[in-house]
Amino acid sequence: MSVKIRLKRTGAKNSPVYRIVVADNRSPRDGKFIEELGTYQPRQKGANYTLDLERAKYWISVGALPSDTVASFIKKAGRAAAAA
Repeated sequence: MSVKIRLKRTGAKNSPVYRIVVADNRSPRDGKFIEELGTYQPRQKGANYTLDLERAKYWISVGALPSDTVASFIKKAGRAAAAA
């Protein structure tokens, strides 16, 4: 079973909000997931995402593969945590 960290779309039409989730590779985009790690609001300016960095690192350590977008969020969150 392959596990991915990816985005799940929620929100209204023309007003997207995404949840960053850990899901089985075979489940549909908006379907069943294992754990929710954060959110992403693309229409918001500035800091438009939240992420539980410790849980994301845990899932990566046990073999979960992040999508390209989620990988960039993890990278940004890691830099912000290092700066603080």
